[in-house]
Amino acid sequence: MGKYCLGPLSRRCFSTNPSSGSELTAEFTNLCSKGLLKQAFDRFSSHIWSEPTLFSHLLQSCISQNSVSLGKQLHSVIITSGCSSNKFISNHLLNLYSKCGQLDAAIALFGVMPGRNIMSCNILINGYFRKGDWESARKVFDEMPERNVATWSAMVAGLTQFRFNEEGLGSFSRMHGLGFLPDEFTLGSVLRGCAGLRALVAGRQVHGYARKCGFDFDLVVVSSLAHMYLKCGSLGEGERLITAMPSQNVVTWNMLIAGRAQNGYPEEVLDQYNMMKMAGFRPDRITFVSVISSCSELATFGQGQQIHAEVIKAGASSTLSVISSLISMYSRCGCLEDSLKVFLECKNGDVVCWSSMIAAYGFHGRGVEAIDLFNQMEQQEKFEANDVTFLSLLYTCSHCGLKEEGTEFFELMVEKYGFKPRIEHYTCMVDLLGRYGSLEEAETLIRSMPVKADVIIWKTLLFACKIHKKAEMARRIAEEVFRLDPWDPVSYVLLSNIHASDKRWDDVSDVRKEMRERKLKKEPGVSWLEVKNQIHQFCMGDKSHPKSSEINSYLRELTSEMKKRGYVPDIDSVLHDMDVEDKENNLVHHSEKLAIAFALLYTPAGTPIRVIKNLRVCSDCHVAIKYISEISNREIIVRDCSRFHHFKNGKCSCGDYW
Repeated sequence: MGKYCLGPLSRRCFSTNPSSGSELTAEFTNLCSKGLLKQAFDRFSSHIWSEPTLFSHLLQSCISQNSVSLGKQLHSVIITSGCSSNKFISNHLLNLYSKCGQLDAAIALFGVMPGRNIMSCNILINGYFRKGDWESARKVFDEMPERNVATWSAMVAGLTQFRFNEEGLGSFSRMHGLGFLPDEFTLGSVLRGCAGLRALVAGRQVHGYARKCGFDFDLVVVSSLAHMYLKCGSLGEGERLITAMPSQNVVTWNMLIAGRAQNGYPEEVLDQYNMMKMAGFRPDRITFVSVISSCSELATFGQGQQIHAEVIKAGASSTLSVISSLISMYSRCGCLEDSLKVFLECKNGDVVCWSSMIAAYGFHGRGVEAIDLFNQMEQQEKFEANDVTFLSLLYTCSHCGLKEEGTEFFELMVEKYGFKPRIEHYTCMVDLLGRYGSLEEAETLIRSMPVKADVIIWKTLLFACKIHKKAEMARRIAEEVFRLDPWDPVSYVLLSNIHASDKRWDDVSDVRKEMRERKLKKEPGVSWLEVKNQIHQFCMGDKSHPKSSEINSYLRELTSEMKKRGYVPDIDSVLHDMDVEDKENNLVHHSEKLAIAFALLYTPAGTPIRVIKNLRVCSDCHVAIKYISEISNREIIVRDCSRFHHFKNGKCSCGDYW
């Protein structure tokens, strides 16, 4: 529409047969709603002159078509016609500039408006939020002498949109206290804030309030309630709301699938996905993101490939959120080459895609490639790294022993990009320093950082104490961990293992006694792999697998061959007070060795073996798998709780730094 020009506004009479004003207005608004602005203007110019408020329909049509050029022409006509002092028309002009992304023009108009009112301020607040300038939006809000329900609703929606969820809930509380009744969209925003905070109690209070206000059957509110419950981990309540809806659609299926994905039920996500297709609904990009993420969690490479094929068939392969999910999925399934292929095929990627590829390199210990990719990204003006990009870089440096580079990236993030480090960034820095051996420096960082330390950052340092066998320091750090979370069994196991490495069996006994008294249990080591779209799972000493006897027999043969080549079982990694023979037998039956033996027996020769383990690979298994990769002439890819290990020809990609 921008190519058209509007004719001059004149006082000539409308040339067709006389009609009533209401009929003329109806025909005029009909043309505007269809986007026929020039036709509407030319045919009804005299009618517009007699009723200037009709300019609002023309301006609204410009918004629908995102036609700034026509809007500016109308603005000129409004000024020359002497209607610019009309509050109603001026607010519609302000709305045009705000919604069409012309915030500077909106601010300039707001500054010269002779009679600003509440609506003027509301429009500008929404414009600021649309541009991401929440501070200016709040300034306008604070300076308003009077506010209405739309003002409060705009603030609640804007604050929760930018994840200032506590402030959003606080604004809603103040709004309610002043007697303003929210509409369904305000309640939706508040529930989004509750979901972001995982504030189940507050969410239930809003649910009760919505029920009292008569929103029980409002689709917007019910959908927002279901999303809040699912996000807060209350799957039962969320799913009951969804199944009680009068009809199901793709949106409701997506909520069910996303709810299970976010709450750690990846197997059920895949089941729900299949049920959705059986019910006759076509998955969309939102569905695919949740399902691909579940394949990442399970590391089911075969199923991930099938979903990728369905993405292509559905025409969703160019969607950036799907692309970044595919990059992560292939990476977490141990197929870095496929991640890179997806990344390179994406011609118009965004910062999320680039950050996903940087993270993929880091997860596989390819620090040099991750840093090179970041440097390429910096050279492209259309991309600017975000705080997640730096999180990926810090993680990469941590797992590759790049202390100097990691420190430089942290400083770059703060000084050049102006990001305020979150607790996750500090945790990566502590991990980087701890793995490198700079434990005192890591502790100093925790105690001096401006954000409050959480249990995860102290556990990260405690783990570094285990790596470097710092028993005395470990006891001090463990006190900080137990002060914040005395019920986490992982921390007790870590401290027990540190004492065991130091042969302090009395201290080991004390820690285990404390665990028994608190009824805490150690998480068992579990390894699994996918063979012909079926998951095979193994625990240490597991005899439940149908092929258990064949696996154990083959492991004995394999261990014998390994010893001939120089393998010596690392009995020091068995942190129990038992004799040497029992320790060796314990080592042989670690879950990852059982999984690898099964794969060697029942997968084609020459194909890569991909094993996932829920805990860190122990030092003995790490050495043993090197020998196994050489004996079998197979690449063995192991994903443990923190990274990937690519074993090939007797070597590991981590360079023994993990």
